[in-house]
Amino acid sequence: MRAVVLTEFGEPDVLRIAEVPVPTPAADEILVRVHATALNRADLLQRRGFYPNPFPGAFDIPGMEFAGEVVATPSGPGTSHTDTSHAGTSHARATRWKPGDHVMGIVSGGAYAEYLTIPADQAMRTPRGMALQDAAAIPEVFITAWDALVLQGGLQPGGRALVHAGASGVGTAAIQICRAMGAWIAVTCSTNKVQACRDLGANVVIDYSKDDFATAIASATDGKGVDVVLDVIGGDYTVRNVSCLALKGRIIQVGTMAGPSTNFNVASLMPKRASITGTVLRPRPKDEKIAVSRAFADALLSDFDAGVLKPIIDTRFALDQIVDAHRHMEANANIGKIVVTVAQ
Repeated sequence: MRAVVLTEFGEPDVLRIAEVPVPTPAADEILVRVHATALNRADLLQRRGFYPNPFPGAFDIPGMEFAGEVVATPSGPGTSHTDTSHAGTSHARATRWKPGDHVMGIVSGGAYAEYLTIPADQAMRTPRGMALQDAAAIPEVFITAWDALVLQGGLQPGGRALVHAGASGVGTAAIQICRAMGAWIAVTCSTNKVQACRDLGANVVIDYSKDDFATAIASATDGKGVDVVLDVIGGDYTVRNVSCLALKGRIIQVGTMAGPSTNFNVASLMPKRASITGTVLRPRPKDEKIAVSRAFADALLSDFDAGVLKPIIDTRFALDQIVDAHRHMEANANIGKIVVTVAQ
């Protein structure tokens, strides 16, 4: 099969396509023919050598999400399956898929390839009527946003959230999730992305190049603050994030694009009884990835079926254009996801 294999680290031009063996699924896994994948910031870090190969001893193939077609299951072709059953052992649940089923999911790596394996319980059906090339843009960012805001942040209908990088993949997912659940959301973004965030339904859009977001949040909430901050930036945002919090508010840190904070005083959390939680999806153990994938599918797939939620796709590249795709993400010009078509 064709796959993007890292043999050295550095700029986008280190990305090379090579022929490698098709992976063999383990007893609890399915084999999937990948139709499309999508880029994430962690892919850029892996390319630069900051993320170790998640499968030591195997080819170093990036890619954290996919949509594709089931090729083989442990029980063989034609086995009966169901979309919703969680009963039985892990091996029994592998039979919930059959060859030809359309699935999507998060993986630790390996999605920049024509085939991959994934635990059967971790795979999710794709939204009804949605093309696989669109579904590939869902798993990583929507699970990240929902897990951060709702599961870890405790956001409730009627609650208030602040999300940084509102036009990113995670940001555009977060706006839609908040809108669907009836929560209020403010986002930060650059000038050229303000209207896109407004069009998606953000209640307040703050142009970080012109306005201080802490001042804007205080004004928009009449000084009450927000219940949850979802931050991918870090750096000097941390101090201002705390000032934006309501009593018992939570900061969920899912990235540090600006690096560490050098002037954060942990004592600033104490008067508000606030908390900061750091979280990532990629290194979680298999059972946790299965749990969050199943919970996400149960909670939100019906909203995708109904068109309430949808992936926001900025650009599409072919696998042969993977270098250009990485350059486009590094330019920080995208609104939503960058999708890479894998199947010929």
